[in-house]
Amino acid sequence: MNIGEAAARSGVSAKMIRYYESIGLIAAPARSAAQYRVYADEDVHALRFVRRSRDLGFSLEETRELLALWHDKSRASADVKSLAMAHVRELEEKAAELKAMADTLRHLATHCHGDQRPDCPILADFAAAPAARAKA
Repeated sequence: MNIGEAAARSGVSAKMIRYYESIGLIAAPARSAAQYRVYADEDVHALRFVRRSRDLGFSLEETRELLALWHDKSRASADVKSLAMAHVRELEEKAAELKAMADTLRHLATHCHGDQRPDCPILADFAAAPAARAKA
């Protein structure tokens, strides 16, 4: 199948397929006599794997590690679990940081009158020095 068909079947755009090939994340497919990429079902399967990994927020390097583990039939599942749980911790940290940001903005918006006056605690906070924000 050609790159368009592989893209449609895998859910990975043709542009991303080319990029993943260029950085060596996925193996370059066979080429036709006219030098067109020719994808096999195994290539599509690998692309779906990459898509799922990226959808779950794994970095390219983490995805590379996961692909290597997937291809290594002698791997220990503990290695995969360790990588997944490290990613869970990163996601939980990021979620906590996002919640803190939302709470801060909610607090600032609560103290903003939202009327025709020019004074705005939101903008005042953004302009304040870090030490001044810590006291507030």
